[in-house]
Amino acid sequence: MSNAITAYNVKTKEKNVPMLDAVISKTAKGGYIAKGHDGKGNKLTSLLGEAKALAAIKEGLAKQDW
Repeated sequence: MSNAITAYNVKTKEKNVPMLDAVISKTAKGGYIAKGHDGKGNKLTSLLGEAKALAAIKEGLAKQDW
């Protein structure tokens, strides 16, 4: 899982926390955002580029929301 989606956890101030149960959706401006959790009850979000977002969906690391 080296290609896992990672995010910054604001609550615990940890960087590169792997995101579980990620769901990728499009923003109003056409970008991509991944929403998920860290397995400890903390919600995570991360903005992604188009290539990384589509690759994560294709590899099965995230679900598509559009």
